[in-house]
Amino acid sequence: MVQVSSAAVTHPGLRREGNEDAFRARPDLGLFIVADGMGGHEAGEVASGLTVKVVESFISDTRDADLNQTWPFPYEVARSLEANRLIAAFRLANRRVASAITDDPALKGMATTAAAILLGPEGHLHVAHVGDSRVYLLRKSKLSQVTNDHSWVGEQVRAGLLTDSDAQRHPWRNVVTRAISGGDDPEVEVADVAIEVGDLAMICSDGLSSVVSLDAIESMLNTPGSSDLEAVASALIDAANAGGGPDNITVVLVRVDAR
Repeated sequence: MVQVSSAAVTHPGLRREGNEDAFRARPDLGLFIVADGMGGHEAGEVASGLTVKVVESFISDTRDADLNQTWPFPYEVARSLEANRLIAAFRLANRRVASAITDDPALKGMATTAAAILLGPEGHLHVAHVGDSRVYLLRKSKLSQVTNDHSWVGEQVRAGLLTDSDAQRHPWRNVVTRAISGGDDPEVEVADVAIEVGDLAMICSDGLSSVVSLDAIESMLNTPGSSDLEAVASALIDAANAGGGPDNITVVLVRVDAR
């Protein structure tokens, strides 16, 4: 069984009245998730909070899952059981968002991004995401991005048409191309990563990643004393606010202590 330490910190940033981010850290389930709501006022907060709640409940209910427990969503035999559970959980959350909008038309237009980690018993990190909330992995002091942003600028960067620095300044940097919005079942991107003792995974909303560079995040995660995950997460929040704090900021850190 994988043993981990974790910490989670959120902050509204310096320019937003409320916080539309939501998160959950459930080491007992091996589940960690960040959702970044969109829609303004309280709508984004509803979408992100509902998504986190539904994913948490589904993963809890299927902890002893068999192949039929992703119903009504098809089981993809080419993927791991944990990846299938995450995909089904995200799609169920999307349908719950649709129901909430039907019940309260004032919520029309709300949506959320989401990124999640599910630890598998076989020693893998199962990652799922929709939108531009990110998952990173620090291994042997080197930080890499596990997820691909589902955003207009992210697609331009991958096509070689924009640099990372250009993307951070582009006026369309907040335009996402996938979200949990209550429409058709979302295309959930998943990845399975074999983990090693000492690995540090980070999930964050774009309130961090759009302000603090990859190199700066890597440096902070490698700072002496970084064994205090709560302090490191708080320092990352402070760095985003020092950069202007234009958006809500959420950071979840998960360190692999033993396998």
